[in-house]
Amino acid sequence: MSLTPHNEPTQVIRDNTTTPPADETTLGDVKQLGLWAAIMSLGGVFWIVGGMEMVERLAYYGVRAVATLYATRPLSEQGLGVTMTTFGTLLLFWTLTQSLIPVFTGGFSDRYGYKLTIGVATAIKVLGYLLMAWLPTYWGFFTGAMFLAAGTAVFKPGIQGTLIRSTNRRNSSMAWGIFYQTVNIGGWIGPLIALYNRSHLGWPAVFYTNAAIICLNFVLLLTYREPGKAERLARRQRIRDGLEPQRPLVAEALAELKKPHLFLYLLIFVFWWMMFPMLWDVLPKYVEDWVNTAPMVQQLFGPEGTSNPVWKFLLGMDAHGQNIQPEGIVNINACMIMFTCFLFANFGSKLRATTSMCLGTVLIVIALALFGASHSVGLAVLAMVIFSAGEMLASPKFCEYIGNIAPLDKKAMWIGFAHAPILLGWTIEGKLGPALYDVFSSKDTFARQLLVESGLAPAQVTEQALPIGEAFKKLVAVTGENPEQLTQLLYATHHVGMTWYIFAAVGVASAVMIWLYGRWVQKLARRSPSS
Repeated sequence: MSLTPHNEPTQVIRDNTTTPPADETTLGDVKQLGLWAAIMSLGGVFWIVGGMEMVERLAYYGVRAVATLYATRPLSEQGLGVTMTTFGTLLLFWTLTQSLIPVFTGGFSDRYGYKLTIGVATAIKVLGYLLMAWLPTYWGFFTGAMFLAAGTAVFKPGIQGTLIRSTNRRNSSMAWGIFYQTVNIGGWIGPLIALYNRSHLGWPAVFYTNAAIICLNFVLLLTYREPGKAERLARRQRIRDGLEPQRPLVAEALAELKKPHLFLYLLIFVFWWMMFPMLWDVLPKYVEDWVNTAPMVQQLFGPEGTSNPVWKFLLGMDAHGQNIQPEGIVNINACMIMFTCFLFANFGSKLRATTSMCLGTVLIVIALALFGASHSVGLAVLAMVIFSAGEMLASPKFCEYIGNIAPLDKKAMWIGFAHAPILLGWTIEGKLGPALYDVFSSKDTFARQLLVESGLAPAQVTEQALPIGEAFKKLVAVTGENPEQLTQLLYATHHVGMTWYIFAAVGVASAVMIWLYGRWVQKLARRSPSS
């Protein structure tokens, strides 16, 4: 392994004040600072990039969290009126674009500066949101999503590279935990603002609002001081003077990817990213189709619900205050992370990185299985809590670990590599998850089948005769049955939970591979201090 030996300090100035410790890139775990000591050790640039990521995620999840609903709602409700399978094709290209670009261009941030790439990325993302507002069709939304994906791809390495260069191995666990926590402030608020906008102002307001929000990062860039800039400029000058060779970025990237401990790590997390994004890609539709949230509202506020606008906003409720919308259920995840991630980060800092990731993955598997086991709103909320705990133990550690073992002059490049498993795993899930949902769990599909069984001709229930999203309403009208009773009938006569069980099985495989990888790198670290 070509990592920095323990006995050879790396003389790199970070924020022009600190010299990274000698164990900066070793595979072995490094003892972390305590909770408050770690928090107090974080410098100003860390909080600035946390703020920029929070703004970016607020805008991003203001679209991403409602994209499933926007795409699958019928045209009569100002949606795009497409099936989950068609939406899955959009997700495939969205994830492909968002994850493929940084695998090859993460090194640009190292070479040309984090500040420049963050600024360019923000401008691209603004255009993406505006295209979604200007072109209210499936292909218009598709085009906007591609710009948004490209902007996100350029944005991530610069932000995360800055975070790595402004922290060290002794405070990295807390740094990534707090970073993840600030991110989820945006991830929590964004969907709630989007819900208000789509309910009161219409879908274009969702996209215009997020275009305005992301522009706040131009203001934050004015206060941003790029860590390692002097070192980067000095290296560029040495290269121009012919004193130091520079290989093409592609050649450098391929040389790094040949390192076994990096390649295997990325390969394992391809499987992890095949099950993790189900929360955003499929769960909103699952909640809308199957989970009756009215009983929980009645437990909290009484049989009439609530008219309090604050509670309606915070809980993601409908205009009548009688149901929690899908965004409100999914938003439990961001809310829990927003308030508790630093506590999980402190707990995770006491574990080996791979142990924390393995434990978190097991919790996520349990949550996915619970979604499949029942459509009770109480169980859905419990599953969200368990999923969020697992995410906090696993997801921040994924980037923290790869950032810690990366060479000091290739931090953004290695963070770019971290998008490779997202590229493969999420791209597969983005197409496969919605497609499996249409097979095993689609309420619209089941309603069409029952309409035929009730006497309608097959030609009357085709997508041309009966638009996507309208079948269940038609079934209620034809049968005269109560919607809740019909929902229960459809759920009881189909294997709705099978979609979740399939991806839970993928999670089990991921947990086993992470555990085996952890044992392997422990042996490497013990065998050679310089591994």
